[in-house]
Amino acid sequence: FQLVESGGGLVQAGGSLRLSCAASGFTVDDYAIAWFRQAPGKYLEGVSCISRTGDRTQFADSVKGRFTIFRNNADRTIYLQMNNLRPEDSAVYYCTAESNPSPSDCTISYFDHRGPGTQVTVSS
Repeated sequence: FQLVESGGGLVQAGGSLRLSCAASGFTVDDYAIAWFRQAPGKYLEGVSCISRTGDRTQFADSVKGRFTIFRNNADRTIYLQMNNLRPEDSAVYYCTAESNPSPSDCTISYFDHRGPGTQVTVSS
């Protein structure tokens, strides 16, 4: 079971980044996918999730209107598009998977599996 994030980096405030999560070793259609993040000295925070079929998404209030999430099950890849980035978005971003029995549900409260993470740094 493997989740590998990419696309992180350093960007100026107001800029954009697209994170990718490559899934392997499991049936990706069976899992809802979420992105979590953790800044130094802060708790792990659920950012966004997408259901198994991709028809339902959720976003934390702090990123609503700026982030979008989408998935391509055929390519086994999930994306987090981050626009209008702010310094407070700086964190390690983790791709996670949850074995949700409902194909049209997802959560940003917990997960079953997590990738190693990718660093996002937004300069002011």
